[in-house]
Amino acid sequence: MSLDITSPAPSRSKPDDLVPSRYALKIGDIDVMVVSDGVLPLPTKMLGYNASSADRSAWLDNMFLPTDAFDWALNVVVVRSGDQTILIDAGLGADPDLHLPRAGQMIKRLEAAGIDLGAVTDVVLTHMHMDHVGGLIVDGVKERLRPDLRIHVAAAEVKFWEAPDFTHTDMPQGFPDALRSTAKRFVNAYHNQLQQFDEEHEVAPGVIVHRTGGHTPGHSVVRLASGGDRMMFAGDAVFAVGFEHPDWHNGFEHDPEEATRVRVDLLRELAETGSFLVATHMPFPSIGRVAVDGDTFRFVPIFWDY
Repeated sequence: MSLDITSPAPSRSKPDDLVPSRYALKIGDIDVMVVSDGVLPLPTKMLGYNASSADRSAWLDNMFLPTDAFDWALNVVVVRSGDQTILIDAGLGADPDLHLPRAGQMIKRLEAAGIDLGAVTDVVLTHMHMDHVGGLIVDGVKERLRPDLRIHVAAAEVKFWEAPDFTHTDMPQGFPDALRSTAKRFVNAYHNQLQQFDEEHEVAPGVIVHRTGGHTPGHSVVRLASGGDRMMFAGDAVFAVGFEHPDWHNGFEHDPEEATRVRVDLLRELAETGSFLVATHMPFPSIGRVAVDGDTFRFVPIFWDY
């Protein structure tokens, strides 16, 4: 089945899938669909472990959110540019023994949207954390993908995961081992299909991937541009708390100080250009714009287009 993300097939989701899990829009001539991979419940300390517990609790209270755990959204993006169908990130995949049953929904939700894995010509990885590559190592997935599939990832990212450094992270128990294991399995499975780049690479017309570093050494963002419209998929450079508190370090950042600099630079760029923003861990569908709010920033969600 070919990809038509402007007119998706009728949903074949299970009856218990009661909330929207995909949202389509156009960036000029480029078709875009944001797809939810579910949510990842984590301790609220992960939002900013360098902030005081009182400040974290105050932010959560102001957002009418519980103070004990926070659901991190997981979003992937499907792009159609010219004759290429591009999957940006691949979700968590099978639960890596961390008891995360509400995540790893990408495969079934792509199917519900009528998207055939065999139609995907390219995969772009913002980085190689397990919630971005795990969907590619689910049993049976590789056999459904094209043998000539191209997987675009920064060379610095591949190098980093040969001997990853977790000394500046603050993760729950079990996560570092799961991250190492998943990255190793992914490289072993797909090493012949990796298209590594240094700083910037054009994946398709109007689709540029650019290495930012920070979150991981090879972390990258994807910029879309067509017909005067622009959108950035920021991966894990931007989190919900990062607009008001861009200097808060989340627990998965391997270089927190650099991640802060990258976050501020990207938010300034988005505010100046008016580009749409989509990010992995922003609440689905994550699409909005960025405004400057004094010395910090403000996220302006889109009005859904029905």
